[in-house]
Amino acid sequence: MKKIITYGTFDILHNGHIALLKRAKKLGDHLIVGVTGEEYDKNRGKLNVSQSLHERIKNVEKTGLADQIIIEEYDGQKVVDIQKYGVETFAIGSDWEGKFDYLQEYCKVKYLPRTKGISSTHLRNNLSFVKLGMIGYGKIAKRFLIESKFVSNTEIIAVYGKNYKSSKKFIDKNEIKYAEKNFNKFLENVDAVYIATPHDSHYEYAKLCLIAGKHVLCEKPMTLSLNETKDLIRLAKKNNVVLMEAVKTAYIDGFSKMVSLSKSGIIGDIVHLDASFTKFISNKNSREYDIQMSGGSHNELMTYPLIAACKILGHDVINYKNLRYYLKSDVDIFSKLELEYKKSTANLYVGIGAKKEGDLVITGTKGYIYCHAPWWKTSQFEIKFEDSKKNIKHKHNFLGDGLRYELAEFISCINAKSSFSFRLNDLDMLFLTKFINSDYKSIKLG
Repeated sequence: MKKIITYGTFDILHNGHIALLKRAKKLGDHLIVGVTGEEYDKNRGKLNVSQSLHERIKNVEKTGLADQIIIEEYDGQKVVDIQKYGVETFAIGSDWEGKFDYLQEYCKVKYLPRTKGISSTHLRNNLSFVKLGMIGYGKIAKRFLIESKFVSNTEIIAVYGKNYKSSKKFIDKNEIKYAEKNFNKFLENVDAVYIATPHDSHYEYAKLCLIAGKHVLCEKPMTLSLNETKDLIRLAKKNNVVLMEAVKTAYIDGFSKMVSLSKSGIIGDIVHLDASFTKFISNKNSREYDIQMSGGSHNELMTYPLIAACKILGHDVINYKNLRYYLKSDVDIFSKLELEYKKSTANLYVGIGAKKEGDLVITGTKGYIYCHAPWWKTSQFEIKFEDSKKNIKHKHNFLGDGLRYELAEFISCINAKSSFSFRLNDLDMLFLTKFINSDYKSIKLG
């Protein structure tokens, strides 16, 4: 008997799942289907799974395609299962191509073509499923596409870009259903839009999407003007749609836990915050160094340290100073932002041509919180006191590139019919824009 095995979450079973099971079934005589357990899904970063394990198993059973159903509960189980059940071929969707080549030591590995888009009537009529369109096809868009596979109840089905040939090449390579030349037709095919274009184009795209009644997840910084951000917030409220700024740190559990603890009084009154985010971008021809595309360290990265100041110290800044260092360039390679509050201060640092330790320190009157680099992933932090015996360590999962967390929150807000996330609300977005504003006062150095 020739045994085949495949695995999946199979949340809200649709035609794409069924097509894959049929293709796998044709490869042999006995199809084993591994359905991921709830804890395993959580641990591997699969977010927004809406159906219970029992429901998902029942739906696979109803297809009549599985000869045997097992539960996948831990990393490395595939190797054990293949040997345990005498499997000849491991089959999985082509979007995972290369990921499971290591299993070739134990059996044949077959990557099966997947169905483009979602065509199931059940899924189309399921209001919790979100058809997502993507504007842009650059570096961040590629990472976002990979991360989106870990979020249930959504799929990227369409891409729009000014260069149609490039967008067509992108969708063919990544098995996405549509590439549209016409922006209005692009919007007709989707429920929500992820904007991954250069900073200076965010506002116009977001505005058109919101007016059309589409939910918007926009890369940071959302706009370069306070009035533009105010306008987008107004449109989101008017049209009862979601508007979110894609700053992944704001949506991860580790960061939320750190913020909550800092405000709980465990380290006393907060008097100061230090946060840094620097990375060395060596290619001087990249977008980040292009003044025409609003490049520079401040525009590119300051949103992240500002998130920490915003959520931990609040919005009520009474004074500020911005120092930007320029090195034979029209854009800043390093930027320091000093914020003064009534009872606390903050020093925020970013750089694209200079390096600094990427940690975060929250200073209190009873102790301090130290978040290890890279703090914006908030995978581990410590609460420290004068008596080191009282120190407390916290560890949290941060999986993949982190973009899955912002997408999961976006989908949750859409289904909850909430225009803004409590993790990064409209007032927070206005705060961020205020200090990213292209008209913002700064002192030039270098």
